[in-house]
Amino acid sequence: MPKNSKVTQREHSNEHVTESVADLLALEEPVDYKQSILNVAGEAGGKQKAADEELEAEDRPAWNSKLQYILAQIGFSVGLGNIWRFPYLCQKNGGGAYLVPYLVLLVIIGIPLFFLELAVGQRIRRGSIGVWHYVCPRLGGIGFSSCIVCLFVGLYYNVIIGWSIFYFFKSFQYPLPWSECPVIRNGTVAVVEAECEKSSATTYFWYREALDISNSISESGGLNWKMTLCLLVAWSIVGMAVVKGIQSSGKVMYFSSLFPYVVLACFLVRGLLLRGAVDGILHMFTPKLDKMLDPQVWREAATQVFFALGLGFGGVIAFSSYNKQDNNCHFDAALVSFINFFTSVLATLVVFAVLGFKANIMNEKCVVENAEKILGYLHTNVLSRDLIPPHVNFSHLTAKDYTEMYKVIRAVKEDRFASLGLDPCLLEDELDKSVQGTGLAFIAFTEAMTHFPASPFWSVMFFLMLINLGLGSMIGTMAGITTPIIDTFKVPKEMFTVGCCVFAFFVGLLFVQRSGNYFVTMFDDYSATLPLTVIVILENIAVAWIYGTKKFMQELTEMLGFRPYRFYFYMWKFVSPLCMAVLTTASVIQLGVTPPGYSAWIKEEAAERYLYFPNWAMALLITLIVVATLPIPVVFVLRHFHLLSDGSNTLSVSYKKGRMMKDISNLEENDETRFILSKVPSEAPSPMPTHRSYLGPGSTSPLETSGNPNGRYGSS
Repeated sequence: MPKNSKVTQREHSNEHVTESVADLLALEEPVDYKQSILNVAGEAGGKQKAADEELEAEDRPAWNSKLQYILAQIGFSVGLGNIWRFPYLCQKNGGGAYLVPYLVLLVIIGIPLFFLELAVGQRIRRGSIGVWHYVCPRLGGIGFSSCIVCLFVGLYYNVIIGWSIFYFFKSFQYPLPWSECPVIRNGTVAVVEAECEKSSATTYFWYREALDISNSISESGGLNWKMTLCLLVAWSIVGMAVVKGIQSSGKVMYFSSLFPYVVLACFLVRGLLLRGAVDGILHMFTPKLDKMLDPQVWREAATQVFFALGLGFGGVIAFSSYNKQDNNCHFDAALVSFINFFTSVLATLVVFAVLGFKANIMNEKCVVENAEKILGYLHTNVLSRDLIPPHVNFSHLTAKDYTEMYKVIRAVKEDRFASLGLDPCLLEDELDKSVQGTGLAFIAFTEAMTHFPASPFWSVMFFLMLINLGLGSMIGTMAGITTPIIDTFKVPKEMFTVGCCVFAFFVGLLFVQRSGNYFVTMFDDYSATLPLTVIVILENIAVAWIYGTKKFMQELTEMLGFRPYRFYFYMWKFVSPLCMAVLTTASVIQLGVTPPGYSAWIKEEAAERYLYFPNWAMALLITLIVVATLPIPVVFVLRHFHLLSDGSNTLSVSYKKGRMMKDISNLEENDETRFILSKVPSEAPSPMPTHRSYLGPGSTSPLETSGNPNGRYGSS
């Protein structure tokens, strides 16, 4: 480098220097500074960051291996919803018929948007705040909204992990504590607990022993100390897993992501050997075609796609931002989406096999109880013995014999049949009973496991699986909070992560009150769904219509070394935004037509009752939705009126003597221009590259004539 070079002269100065690009190049070889990576407001670099931030991106932590990254994405996307929400939606929405809208929406919305989030995270190498600030500064509030939604979800999601921890430790005893109703002794008299006798042992244990639930959301009832302790354990586990970032969470993923599949495989084999398992699986795959045309089914399928893949949370972007720029994120999107769908189907097979076994047990119990009623009526001459078919043997009464006897009695005693109180005891009725969400895992499934041989072993395995599924999702959720904040505000990673966990624990005490389960319902069903839909549709619009689908496709071509299928171009540009707009409209209409509510457990009735949220709870719910979406319009207004800088209104480059100058001083004389042009061979790819024109689907990219298949993002 010439000794009279202005850059060299500044190397030996401690003075802070800020010079325009034109001044820097005044004494150097004539170059087109508009093409320089240091230009932050020129034609190609309008959104370029300073060179010191680029160098900082080179030091960004990276995954130890591709396997570790894939397991992290699987751990985040495959969660508790795959185990209980997907099977419940299948059971509720027509069995196999539900798979049709789910698959359609997965292909036209899920996979394209999942690929989009993977691509922008890997391309820009920042968390959600930095990514959307770069793509469209006026929509930079999307990243902040994603962080808030992650916080809302993490608050109640870890409470569910706490419930699983409680059941896990309770499983180390035989018989299982929820297998029988408790007996109250008053002297020599032993009486079964009335609340348990009216419901069931597993239902009673869940609502009374575990949650000690109040009758409504308005009755706080104070803290449940058992669940408070479990919540503390849950946040301690999560904190230890994420405190070092991907260096610690990546190692946890090897176990937390793979162990659930081992348990699911064991449960599938065990479930298929149970009596009645085939009945449950056939019931699941028997489609009710009328459900396929129900708009509500399509809306629920789309919501499940969002939650299943983790769209809009920021966790997908955070994980992909630690990738190398030449990583094939297109393959990752297809692989993770397929594994997610496969896991949902596998879990549904397990659930329906076990529920088929449970349905047969409950059906046999129903037959025995009603046969005793019929015998009583025969002894009191309420019914004539002529009504009983001659081949019926009450000592070995089958469900088929009871059904035949039931039909005869109903036909003969048509006028007085209702007064007899006989039940039809149909297996289909038991299989049609939908158990939603937590009830499927903590009531229906636990009841079925009480009938397993070696039931404590299966219970321990089941709840350990739930803990690991929840942990994997929580790691991704925490990454959606910590990564963008640390990237943007440069706060200490360990201190901020620990502070988040402590803060979330204390706020989470809201969910371990006796009324806490009702707040979980509020957060799970309402507070996150609508903001998440808004976030995802704005992400799509920001890339496809503001940043430009053609430009984005061109940059993907540079990054991947091949042009993605034109299918994505049309999905991002037209189909996905239209579908999500319809979904958002349907969600708003649904909230207006059907007032939000929750299923309350009434102790005196020992039954659930659907209640609407009171006015104060509705105000809280609306506040949560507003808070989650408020950063989007606030940032838009601030940047539209130039009250908040978007970082692209200057032509100058600021640097200090130090790392950047050290790199310059090591350059040879003929390398100086190459440095200014950001073409040092050993330099890592910039997170904000020069844009090139893209002619759209079917056109030939200028890069296809280049010798390097990956353009400037090739792996060397």
